[in-house]
Amino acid sequence: MPKTVNKVSHKPRLAQQKKVAAYARVSTGKDAMLHSLSSQVSYYSKLIQGHEGWSYVGVYADEALSGTKDSRENFQKLLADCCAGKVNMILTKSISRFARNTVTLLETVRKLKALEVDIYFEEQNIHTLSAEGELMLTILASYAQAESLSASENQKWRVRKGFENGELINWRFLFGYRITKGEIEINTETAPIVCEIFKRVIVGDTFGTISRDLNERGIPGALGGKWCAQRIRETAGNEKYIGNAMLQKHYRNNHLEKKKCRNKGELPMFYAEETHPAIIDVDSFNAAQMVLQKMCDAAKTRPVPQQSEFTGRIYCPHCGKNFKRTTSNGSVGWNCSTYLSQGKAYCHGKKIPETTLQSVCADVLGTGKYDSTVFGTLIERIEVPEDNHLRFVFNDGRTEERSWADRSRRDSWTAEMKHTAAERTRQRRKNSCQEQ
Repeated sequence: MPKTVNKVSHKPRLAQQKKVAAYARVSTGKDAMLHSLSSQVSYYSKLIQGHEGWSYVGVYADEALSGTKDSRENFQKLLADCCAGKVNMILTKSISRFARNTVTLLETVRKLKALEVDIYFEEQNIHTLSAEGELMLTILASYAQAESLSASENQKWRVRKGFENGELINWRFLFGYRITKGEIEINTETAPIVCEIFKRVIVGDTFGTISRDLNERGIPGALGGKWCAQRIRETAGNEKYIGNAMLQKHYRNNHLEKKKCRNKGELPMFYAEETHPAIIDVDSFNAAQMVLQKMCDAAKTRPVPQQSEFTGRIYCPHCGKNFKRTTSNGSVGWNCSTYLSQGKAYCHGKKIPETTLQSVCADVLGTGKYDSTVFGTLIERIEVPEDNHLRFVFNDGRTEERSWADRSRRDSWTAEMKHTAAERTRQRRKNSCQEQ
């Protein structure tokens, strides 16, 4: 007799709710006047929460100048949540609000499609998971990119026409000046600092000396920042301080990356005179340019330094800068670049003799004798948490730490250093005898 099989009825499965989010973005000064970010957030929140079968995840919103860059914080967060399975569907206003770069758009859509995340573009009435979705997206996104290119070219034409007419376009700030009701005026508080910088450059003070002195005196730089050697050089070479302006020194490489590039002849430049009040007289400016030119000529004849395997790998956790190689009286060592440029008031990094650095590296790597090839292969970076202490970070993620004691001054001197010191002493005695 066959066994009786009893059929068991299962409870019907509850339909899973679709996890829905929305993405909203406005371009500052354009869409913000018609569709504010807050109104878009409110609209999508009500739409999703009022739809049966949808679970409200949230509205990811960005306020940006354009849709061509991938730096939108909440857009990146939305993609991360999709990868984590927190979102099944995205609502957005249009393709141009989501991205104007065809390549970026399609890469994002395909990535989300592989995760079975649908994107619905309201204006175009497109679901990316539908059969015709990607074809229509390719066509429409191309139009969006062309629109972005057209807007970019129109903006460039307007700016360049302004340059040809000697207009100062988008000049927001320059140390020593202020802009009041659209007019460029001399800032009587900061202009004397500009004059001081020019005077000190002309008499031969180094950029590092000037920047350290200004910082120690508590004089803030541009927009409240710290002074550095490069900022002093840029100040001394800026023609705007004599009331003139070289226009189109820089340009953007394209409408997608918008990378700022120095104009080295790719586009015409325009020199406009008497565009604003001068802080520096022409004679002083020309004298400063002669100093800068001599420095430039000297740099051309200077031998190119050989890059060390330690370059860019010794990291100072106190200020976030890398160590630089220095040579003083025949002694080669490594010190924090902040300490070298601004002094111990800004970073207390202590100089590490290169021989000590190599010895410690050999100990960590177990090579007996220091081997630069092994170091370059195994070590990602070296951190300097405190004086006489190094933390080695290997390429595989593991770390090792080492400390060392300083040698006495006598033991640390090389034969060359001893010879130089002896010669100096003999010369000093000789001069003393001649004076007597």
